Formats: sequence, structure tokens, C-alpha cells
Amino acid sequence: MSDTTHSDQLLQHLLDHGYVTATQAEDVMDEHTRTGRSIRTILLDMDIISEDSLMEQQALLMGVRVLDLEHFSVETDVVRQLPGSLARMYNLIPVNADPMSLELATCEFITPEIMDELRFVLGKDVTFVVSKEREIKDHLLKYFGDDSTDSVGSMLSELENELEDAGDIGTGTNLTEEDLASSANAAPVIRFVNLVLYQAVQDRASDIHFEPFEHEFKIRYRVDGALYEMAPPPKHLALPVISRIKVISGLDISERRLPQDGRIQLNIAGRPVDFRVSTLPTQFGESVVLRVLDQSAVGLELERLGMPDDVYENFTEDILMPNGIILVTGPTGSGKTTTLYAALGRRNEVGVKILTAEEPVEYDIDGIVQVNANHRIGLTFASILRAYLRQDPDVILVGEIRDMETAQISIQASLTGHLVFSTLHTNDSAGAITRLIDMDVEPFLVASTLQSVMGTRLVRTICKDCKTPFVPDDLQIKSLGLTRDSVGDRPFYVGAGCDECNKTGYHGRRGIYEYLKVTDPIRNLITERRPTVVIRDRARELGMRTLREDGIRCILDGVTTMEEVIKYT
Repeated sequence: MSDTTHSDQLLQHLLDHGYVTATQAEDVMDEHTRTGRSIRTILLDMDIISEDSLMEQQALLMGVRVLDLEHFSVETDVVRQLPGSLARMYNLIPVNADPMSLELATCEFITPEIMDELRFVLGKDVTFVVSKEREIKDHLLKYFGDDSTDSVGSMLSELENELEDAGDIGTGTNLTEEDLASSANAAPVIRFVNLVLYQAVQDRASDIHFEPFEHEFKIRYRVDGALYEMAPPPKHLALPVISRIKVISGLDISERRLPQDGRIQLNIAGRPVDFRVSTLPTQFGESVVLRVLDQSAVGLELERLGMPDDVYENFTEDILMPNGIILVTGPTGSGKTTTLYAALGRRNEVGVKILTAEEPVEYDIDGIVQVNANHRIGLTFASILRAYLRQDPDVILVGEIRDMETAQISIQASLTGHLVFSTLHTNDSAGAITRLIDMDVEPFLVASTLQSVMGTRLVRTICKDCKTPFVPDDLQIKSLGLTRDSVGDRPFYVGAGCDECNKTGYHGRRGIYEYLKVTDPIRNLITERRPTVVIRDRARELGMRTLREDGIRCILDGVTTMEEVIKYT
């Protein structure tokens, strides 16, 4: 279920009734695509429509009434009719109830799909009223507490009772497809999976791991690059929970012997979130990993990536060039994709045709033609690139240059007037040059087409709420390749650990960068087939800062810790 679909419906309604102009609607959709924020939030932030008028039109479109929640008395017994996890996930407050139905106040535009899901999970008819967002938030806090109050762990005992009442929801090994579908669609399982996904998004997780073992079923979140385990659910929940994930991601629930890939699109707490799903058969059942693709959390904008000013200015000039190749290098999870999407966002305008070949497409971006590579059917990066050259593009993104054929077609594309973005898995920026030559690309072609190479890493940033200064000792300074004279009495910082950062001392991540501009002196070294170390040393003479040096800049600025920089550079 895509947010864009129903957001378009609300925006179209406002356009049809004269509340927004065509230009305003276009601006709102551009902002929605760029940031992932909801249409209603953007409309209010831009002062295009008052909240009262927006509520009236939203209620008209949904066929419901407006309720002034501030002056409405909500009964405690009514509130108990809705689990806190669902209340927070969909921004809902129960206002009226009887044995057969529940009336819910919302500030969001509720789609028919969400209505159907709520009716099924709650086991009763559901109707809605529209209220102000501030009033909804105040009531959520008043009646359901903060996010930790109704955590995944605290709900497990309640769910256990519900599962017992629901009977056997599928724990055997020889289950039919009907048995699996029945267990996946049990109301307690739906609630549990929704809560896990909601909690992951609230905790800023980048991945969710569902891992069945012989005697336990683990669920772990990856936050800021580190894995954290949540309270383990009962072992017998593994099959129904994993079946539920497969159902909502469009996978074959009866196929448990082969890996599968899918995608889930949900609207969580008023914003669209995609999950990329990967299943893997293991000894004790299927292991499932969900990659959380929350565009509003990532912030696909160059200004938000934390580049040094000089790197930002040079990189911005590069991505506005009419042709050439721009590479971003680094290991998996180092920020390459985010950097490239931010670059494409800068070029994404009506007059520029942009095509991407990815494996898989991570973020859907309006105005860009995106294609999923599929090597099993021969749809490789190289074959997509060949087709792209007949599609009259201005800018092309290739997910990764991994073989000679892809490298050669990328170079051909740049020579024929296209700007090509791509990635390479190398340790540093200079290594990307020799990697291309190792792929049997002629050095003079690399020298004539390559514009720049950006090496990236992601380091955790120190939590602002428990940031603590300390003076490093000589051994710590030496481990960074610095001297006491160069540091002086400047303090370094560390996170002491607090509730805000889950006692880790870190909150969020940012990039560190190594930018290599391919200038004439570098081109001469490339055509001479000089080794990586020679190219790197010459680039440093010309002003390039290494990843370690940019990391040290972040340490001295109090952004990250010594341990993070040493770990990743």
C-alpha cells in the first residue's frame, strides 16, 4: 500500500475544489517525494490551507465528520478497546464504542485498506472522525504513554493469551498452504508483526532480523550500524510471524526451501515506509531480514550528508557536468546509495532524463525511471545499460560496476554525452581507478572519462544528551597518527550513555568522505598505469584528505569518537 496513491487522492480532491492551485499541488508533491513527509503536513507547513479547512475536506473525502477532541470527554473503558501499538502506528484515539463497533479519531487520511485491516484485527466494525493532529498527539501521550510503555516485550504475555484463545495457529512442519495462510492472518499475529515494524521505525532501525533457532526465536534490530536484541517471542510464533511477513510482502508462503525477495509498503505514524524483504531457508526454519527504507529518516539531500564545505562544492560541480563518470566507493552499508540518490535528487528536474539500473531499487523517486536488475533472467546491469543508450537519457545510474562489460558500456555512455553514476567495492578512492584497469579497461579511457571518485564510510555520532568531554592521553593521540602538539588541550568527546540513546552513547550516523578529483596530474598517472599508492600520494599532495583525516576532523569537531574513526578507517 503506497502512501503516494492516497496522498494523491487527497491532493487531487483539494485541487478539484479550488483549495490548492496546480503549481502548489506540484510543489507539494515535489516536497513529498523529496522528504517522504505526508501531504497534509506539507500543506500545513506551507500555509496553503488552514488546518480547519483541511480537516473539513479530509472528512468530506472520507465520508465522516469532524470532532473537536479537545472538548470531548474520552471514557477510559473506550480507550481500552484499542491496543496502544495500533493507536500509535496509525495515530488513532478511540472516542465511542459498543459491543459491535468502535469509533476512532484520526488526523490522517485513512485508506480503505487500513480500514479493512483494523476491522479484522479488532474483530468489530470501525468508523472514523477527523480531529486536529495536536489533539491526537496529546491524547496518545495521555492514554497510551510514551513508546516504551507498550513495548514489544510488554505485549508478549498478552499475545500469548490471545494465541491460546485462537487455538493452534500453525506450529507443525507439514502444514498446507491454507494452514500457513490461516496462521499468518490470525489477528494476534497481525498485531504483533505491526508492532515490531512500528517499533523498528520509531527506533530508527535500518534492518530487522527474524531468526528461528532450535530452542528460540530471536528478533533483532540494527540501529546506527549495531545490532540490538528485543525481548524474544515464544518459539512457536516463528512460523506464523514469518508467514505473515511473506503474505504482506507478496511472497509464496508455501515455498520454504528457496530464498525469496519481496517488498512491503506501509504507512506508519503518518509517513510512508518501505521494507525490502529477504528470506533464507535455514536448519530451523526461514530466517527473514527486512531492510527499512524510510525516506523521511534518511534525508536524501546533499546538504544533509555532512560533507566538508570544499568536498560539497566540488562534488556539486561534478554532478552538474554534462558527461563523464562519477564513482562512489566503500563496503556494504557505507552510505554509497544514499550519496548517489542525493546526487540524483540534485539533477532531478523536468529538463533532465534520468535512468537507473539497481539491484534492487531502494527508494522510489518521482520523475526518475528505475529498473530492477535480475541476473537470473539475464537482465544484468550491462544489458540494461545497452537498452538505456537507446532511451535518450541525460543521466544514468548503474548500481555497481562489477565486471568488464558493465565498465566498458559505462565508459561508452560517458563518451557519447551521458553523465554516469556508479559504485565500486574498494577500500579507498584511489583503489577504484586501479580496479577499473584490472577489469581490462584501457587506462586512457579511464583517464578521459572519470571525473571524480568519492570514498565513503558511516560513523556513529555522539548522543547530544550525554556528550561528555575528556582529554586524550598520548597513546590515544598516537593511535590516530597525531601528535600532542597538533592536538594541544583540545578536548575529545564521548557519549556517557543515557535513556535517549539506549545507553549506547551514540544517536544517528553521518558520513566521512575521501574525495579524489581526477585532474591532469592524476590522469597522467592513470595512463602510465601507476599503482594505487602512487595515485593516492599524488592526490594527497594535490589536497585530498583521506577517510582517516576526515574522521579526525569529525573527532575534533565533537561529532564522533576515536573508536568509530579507528574502526571504519
